[in-house]
Amino acid sequence: MAETRSRMTGRRRRSMLWSFAAILALAVLAPFGGYVYVGLQEAQAQEEQTVNPRSEYWREVRRGAEGYTSVANPEGGVLINGEGNNWRQLRNGVVATYTPWLLAVALGGIALMWLFKGAHKPEEPDSGRMVQRWSLWSRVLHWVVATLFIVMAFTGTSLLFGRAVLIPWLGHEGFAAYAAYAISMHNYIGPFFSVGILLMILTWIRDNLPRAADLQWLKRGGGLLGGKQPPSGKFNAGEKLWFWFIAIFGTIACVTGLVLDFPNLVQSRETMQMANLVHGITTMLWISFFLGHVYMGTVGTEGALSGMISGNVSENWARHHHALWYEEVKDQEAPVRKVPTSPQRT
Repeated sequence: MAETRSRMTGRRRRSMLWSFAAILALAVLAPFGGYVYVGLQEAQAQEEQTVNPRSEYWREVRRGAEGYTSVANPEGGVLINGEGNNWRQLRNGVVATYTPWLLAVALGGIALMWLFKGAHKPEEPDSGRMVQRWSLWSRVLHWVVATLFIVMAFTGTSLLFGRAVLIPWLGHEGFAAYAAYAISMHNYIGPFFSVGILLMILTWIRDNLPRAADLQWLKRGGGLLGGKQPPSGKFNAGEKLWFWFIAIFGTIACVTGLVLDFPNLVQSRETMQMANLVHGITTMLWISFFLGHVYMGTVGTEGALSGMISGNVSENWARHHHALWYEEVKDQEAPVRKVPTSPQRT
């Protein structure tokens, strides 16, 4: 019993000693808490002084919060849209810097084809008998759309690369005057060009549907890989690829162009910025493939250009380039052209 009381007395003494030690430690350390508090306050005040109040103000403005305005247009209540800087960097950086390489690759491919293959000519001599290939409507539509495309391509690329290419030549004032004229022409012609593209798609879509012979044409590279040119319908597989490129990517370019042409429609700045980037990329692809189309339709394929001008091609040309189509139209009446003969020696 006496032993138990002794243990309890010892525990109480130890508890009292530890409590006294803790109180003494707190009494000594408590004043230092004030120094810590003051130090934190001074650090916070110094940090607040290093931040420019104006930068905080404009940072809040650029967050895109919409306020109230009486202007009735999308995002009219937004003072500053910060996404414009991102769009400008992509447009003037990635698009304007790398898309010219598409033109360089296209021109390089054309040069190689001309050096190694030259003009594609029929193997048989001209018989003088002609086959109608293009109607008057098809020719007028083709040349009108082609002319508008060249104007659109020239004005569009000059605006896209004008800062780097034209300003050193024309100066800032000269380029500003030209740009005002070019953008007006580009915007006004755009809707008419889009209608022309739609009419071309509707006119030629039936003859550009895939056929079994197209696969063979592609496997043999249209005769470029050696051997005779594979038989094809009115349009070979290469021409069909060009048609469907226009039908898909050309439509995208036209739609995005119309979005940019009519900014007063119900559309946001973000939509306009995205349309501008997509329009620039698709049109540069279009121009690159257009260069190949021009080459194959002129010096690359002998007789193709005269056929689009007059509407008629020789039966030898038709049999060589479009054998399947020639079998369908060879019995139709066609004018006979006199073939010049070399004078006989006496």
